[in-house]
Parts: sequence; C-alpha cells; structure tokens
Amino acid sequence: MDNTLRMIGLAMKAGRLEAGEEPAGQCCREKRCRLLLTASDAAEGTLRRAEHFAAEGACLLAGLPFSKEELGGAIGRASCAVAAMTDLGLAQAVVQKLAAADPERYRETAEKLRVKAERAARRRERTAGEREQRQSGKPRASAKKYRKK
Repeated sequence: MDNTLRMIGLAMKAGRLEAGEEPAGQCCREKRCRLLLTASDAAEGTLRRAEHFAAEGACLLAGLPFSKEELGGAIGRASCAVAAMTDLGLAQAVVQKLAAADPERYRETAEKLRVKAERAARRRERTAGEREQRQSGKPRASAKKYRKK
C-alpha cells in the first residue's frame, strides 16, 4: 500500500492532484477530475459531498483504505479527507495498485478507468490523424462529399 501513497504523492508533486474538499469540488465542477479519492475515516458529510462532486463532475469515486493522516502525509499535509486526481494515467495507476491489493473492492473502478483510458487514446489518435491531414493539405474525408463538381 505504500506504493499507492507514493503514487498519490507523485501526482501532487506533478500538479495533477487537488487536495482538500473545496479544491477537489472545484476541480469536479470544472470537469477536470478523473478520480476522486476519499480517506477511510472521512466524516459522513464529507463523503456525501464527495459523492455529489463525483456525480456532478462525471468522475469516478474511490474510497481509500488509508486514514486522513496517512493520505495527508503522502501529499505533504497534516491531514486530507478528499483529493481529486486530474491525470487519467496516474489515476489508472493508483486504482490498479488498489485493485491488486483488494480486487473485489476496486475491480469495477479499475475497469471503468481502463475503458476511459482507451477512449482517450482513440480520441488522441483521431485528432492526430486529423491534424496530419490539415498539415498535408489533403481534404478531410467528410469534406469530399460537399465539394462542388
């Protein structure tokens, strides 16, 4: 589990983690959040707000097996109950580590993140192909049918 906390700390250092209820909520409202993390000993009101944030931001919610102090220590704070990961790759790595330790609890979240990552990869490939077409001067496939003859 230490590797999971290290990965979360790495996300914080990379600027890919918003720590705290307000920053995490704002991140979710802006639809930048990929995975919302909650500490195991977070208050019921905090968990309820986190569920609302996740639903509002269309992101996944994962309850961590770590306390607020453990999560806070990983990111350089005294304690932290809620954190929002904004990087899909890091979020997927964290959930895979959690799923390796407790497959039953995190299998569904890991699968959903895998699907999201595949979709994102397909979008990147598609936009890269469109960019190449624009740079080469060739008309888009959809533009051919509208060209005047």
